[in-house]
Amino acid sequence: MRRILAILGLLLFLTTVGTVGLRLIEGADWLDCLFMTVITLSTVGYSETVPLSPAGKLFVIGFLVVGLSVFTYSAFTLGQWIFSAQMRSILERRRMEKAINNLRDHFIVCGTGRMGETIARYLHQRNKPFVLIDSREDRLKEVCDARSWLFLHGDATDDEVLLKAGIKRARALASTLATDADNVYVVLTARLLAKNLQIIARASDDKAVQKLEKAGATRVISPFSTGAVKMARFMISPNIEDFLEVADTHGSDWELADVQVNAHSPYIGRKLMETDLREQGVMVIGIRRANGERLMPPPGSAVIQPDDSLFVFGSPAAVNRMIEQVEVRS
Repeated sequence: MRRILAILGLLLFLTTVGTVGLRLIEGADWLDCLFMTVITLSTVGYSETVPLSPAGKLFVIGFLVVGLSVFTYSAFTLGQWIFSAQMRSILERRRMEKAINNLRDHFIVCGTGRMGETIARYLHQRNKPFVLIDSREDRLKEVCDARSWLFLHGDATDDEVLLKAGIKRARALASTLATDADNVYVVLTARLLAKNLQIIARASDDKAVQKLEKAGATRVISPFSTGAVKMARFMISPNIEDFLEVADTHGSDWELADVQVNAHSPYIGRKLMETDLREQGVMVIGIRRANGERLMPPPGSAVIQPDDSLFVFGSPAAVNRMIEQVEVRS
């Protein structure tokens, strides 16, 4: 960029020298001198607007020899810079599309507002693969470029955009767009494309919650209600809330996670007491069956079944190791 600014500065300097030189030598009007300088520097070839004396002709000859070389070099460098910038943009877009096509069990975040960016930051801190979608390209670049996050520029309510984001291979989608109407449309579109997808949506009020749930959202979050409930919990049980918040703190020694048991997991059919999870440093504090049954806390004789959700507590390393084992794919 500095090189381009230097070239532009040099062209401006030459134009100024030519204009002032003709003005001093010939005494012509400033605009005529500027016009004469530009057509000389660019070799356009219009007729002379400033009658030249012998001294003026010698000045123009010298100016043309120097200026033509600089102008040609500058034009070539600017063209090369524009072409290379376009090529970089094309190559970067292809690289990103290839990376998105290779994602499996990833997360899709629709919207890069404060909530969407916070979700993306949370996923990034826990090394979870994700794609951001937004119709504002400048906002996407502001949020994603410096962090090398994957993103798609487009309308999240468009089927093609969601398909490019790999919605059929995704684990979950979060819709955090600015309006409830847009979030309803995203949820409806996503549910039609992926029947079993986990869809989390943001709502501004209770009416929107009902609409989003009917559209197919798995969970609906109302920031105002959620924040109010959390404040109430802090008032009633501050110590318990501090304990639970440990799991949400980046870099903490403990993590609370929901682990989905795949049908091909080696833990299928085994009782909790027969597993080595406790030896690995993981505590199973709850089980939710596929039919909705909840075991809180689960007895040691509870048998792990396909599609169970295990609520586990432990160190991040131990939890991640368990996820690799329990969510193993065929």
